[in-house]
Amino acid sequence: MYHRIIIAGHLGRDPEMRYTPDGTPVTTFTMASSRRWTGQNGEQQEETIWFRISAFGRLAETCNQYLSKGRAVLVEGRLRPDGSGNPRIWVGNDGIARANFEVVAQTVRFLGGRGEETTEEAPQAAPVYEEEGEEEEIPF
Repeated sequence: MYHRIIIAGHLGRDPEMRYTPDGTPVTTFTMASSRRWTGQNGEQQEETIWFRISAFGRLAETCNQYLSKGRAVLVEGRLRPDGSGNPRIWVGNDGIARANFEVVAQTVRFLGGRGEETTEEAPQAAPVYEEEGEEEEIPF
């Protein structure tokens, strides 16, 4: 079986990078994705889902270098459940049980420019970085 998840949202805190025992870099960060709508009574409502994102290798190094709290990103990856196949459950400082979904990132796109805020309704495309080199000649 195969699954993929795509999430657009904002970082809830600065990324943290560490290394596995074999030296592989791992960067983790939290990300909130919200949706807003007007209820039947005309009141604005909002639902926010929190995700814990893990990136490995070169992607981890890039995320640690360029991401910061509040930055808009689009993450594509796979869900990583707890041992029983469910989201990770934890208890907050206020004693209320909460859950978050863990995602292993395969692609992270930075939305907007450095330090820019973007709106969730109209995300901007991530800049494309290409390696410098000779351009191919097109034969027409």
